[in-house]
Amino acid sequence: MLRRLCAFALIWPLILGPVAAQESGTPLQDVLQSVQSEVANPSRGTVPVVLRALLEADAPGTVDFLRAWSDREVYENPADGLFFYAQAEGGNLILIDIDTGGEAGTVTSRDVNQIRPNAGVRREIGASLVAFELTHPDPDRRMAALDSAARSPDPDQLPAIRAARAEEEDSAIAARMDRLIALLVARYDQDSATRVAAIGALRGDVSTPARSVLNQLLQTRADFAETLPEDVNIARIKTPGEDMSLTAAYGVLVAADLAPAAPGRNAIRDALRANVVDGAVGGVPVHQLDNDAGRIIAYQALEDAGTVPPLVTADDMAAAVAQYVFFDAYLEPDAAVTTAAEDARGSTALRVSMFQFLSLSLDALSLASIFFLAAIGLAITFGVMRVINMAHGEFIMMGAYTGYVVQTIIPNYTASLAVALPLAFAVTFLAGVVMERLVIRHLYTRPLETLLATFGISIALQQLAKNIFGTQARPVTAPDWLAGAIQVNDLVSVASVRVGIFVMAALFLLLLLYILNRTRLGLEVRAVTQSPGMAASMGINPDRINMLTFGLGSGIAGVAGVAIGLVAQVTSEMGANYIVQSFMTVVVGGVGSVFGTLAGAALIGSLQKGIEWFNPANTLAAQTFMVLFIILFIQFRPKGIVALKGRAAGD
Repeated sequence: MLRRLCAFALIWPLILGPVAAQESGTPLQDVLQSVQSEVANPSRGTVPVVLRALLEADAPGTVDFLRAWSDREVYENPADGLFFYAQAEGGNLILIDIDTGGEAGTVTSRDVNQIRPNAGVRREIGASLVAFELTHPDPDRRMAALDSAARSPDPDQLPAIRAARAEEEDSAIAARMDRLIALLVARYDQDSATRVAAIGALRGDVSTPARSVLNQLLQTRADFAETLPEDVNIARIKTPGEDMSLTAAYGVLVAADLAPAAPGRNAIRDALRANVVDGAVGGVPVHQLDNDAGRIIAYQALEDAGTVPPLVTADDMAAAVAQYVFFDAYLEPDAAVTTAAEDARGSTALRVSMFQFLSLSLDALSLASIFFLAAIGLAITFGVMRVINMAHGEFIMMGAYTGYVVQTIIPNYTASLAVALPLAFAVTFLAGVVMERLVIRHLYTRPLETLLATFGISIALQQLAKNIFGTQARPVTAPDWLAGAIQVNDLVSVASVRVGIFVMAALFLLLLLYILNRTRLGLEVRAVTQSPGMAASMGINPDRINMLTFGLGSGIAGVAGVAIGLVAQVTSEMGANYIVQSFMTVVVGGVGSVFGTLAGAALIGSLQKGIEWFNPANTLAAQTFMVLFIILFIQFRPKGIVALKGRAAGD
């Protein structure tokens, strides 16, 4: 340890000096040749010499070399003393130039020397890597070094992190360094008071490394003794029959050879079979051994004769167990440390629950936005025309395939998305108008036939999509600015693309409210929804409104298809995955109501995510329970959350 501290004393002035402000133009191979023997034959005494040379030169690729050197991936050519990386190919090695990364030839393993640093050298290299990265001018590299150190904590990292913290000016990185120092001190420091203070700093910290440290400090082992030992940090005392079963406690004694093993049912049966004499066992006829009581009597007779091991009864177990104390002991011997860790973990548990609830709520909100986009077109169509459109899911599918086709033509994902959204609306709007003119308008007074007709159209559209695009899933790729996730902390994150879908759903909600409440088309739609006959008498053409409404609902479904295609596979059957949820959303929310659809989507999304949280391995069960809940819900509120008022409510 003293040697390591001396090494750090040599390294830090070089790291923090102006030389490390930027990479030099010195080739890495030249630097390594200046310390050739120390690199080829490393030891804990020579490593500081190599590190000094590397840090002074700061040649490009230094960090990569240190990692490769530590991982034993550096080779020496004994002919000229040059160093290379290597890739295995068959029985040979392809040498890789350290500076250029290009191939430098093919050799066998006998032609080169693999450099194999021992464990002590590798620890020195690992510590220098942390030191090198934590003082790099690039803040992203310093943050990445902190993440790497947090994933593989080592007490040898503390001097490097503390030295880097003294010079750190970025407040965010400084805070991360402070937390990492607290984690390392809490786990590895030798002073109890210092560790307790560091653990206190972790109160309320919901990050994975902090919770991991607290859990490691509170790890326990099961043990027992005749009397409670005073030199052991006791976590809890376990009472046989309450905290652990009597059988389990006795089994611990048997495993320690402190009590005879209790013969099981199979052992008793085998012993009785082996001692059958003249049709009886221990004086008990064989035909009376068809129940446990008879077998026990026979076995006890054999026990009295000394033929078999003694039978251990529950009273025997209780008597044996009563002679010992069973307890869980902390692996951490310092009671003050474990008490502080238990207190810190308890204070963190509430915050963990809160953030888990927030994460679940965000998932439910994301799912609700998808259901809203999928169902709002159906709600408008069903509310105005009273048409059950079983082909609504296929309009979603058409929109998704439109997005796929646009991306094959326009490779820029942002531009293709900007084109795909209005184009999907136009394509599905026209398809909806054609469907309404050719089929739906002839079946307004026959709802059952409308259902069958649209169901047939949905099957035809699915088959048409299979014929055109095949059965393989097609991708609709989100642009880079929608990639990744918005990370709140280690417990809460939401995919950027889902945030985008939520924003799109909100914009559509505002747009629909504007159309329905601020435009003549919206006024006429509301009039036809409330009373088609009265609207016709006021000069409104219900057929035209029905056509435009059906086209509008279909167009919205197409836009929803593009959005859904960003998070789901685009196949010919994808519409079937959303038609059921769309109908449930409309029925629960209230037929013909935009706000009702919004409320229904929120209820169903929250319900599905809540059930999945209780049973995450069975999504089918979640959907089943959700359907049962909705059946019960409409028994008490058949018109939905937001019921229509006026004449439309009586239709």
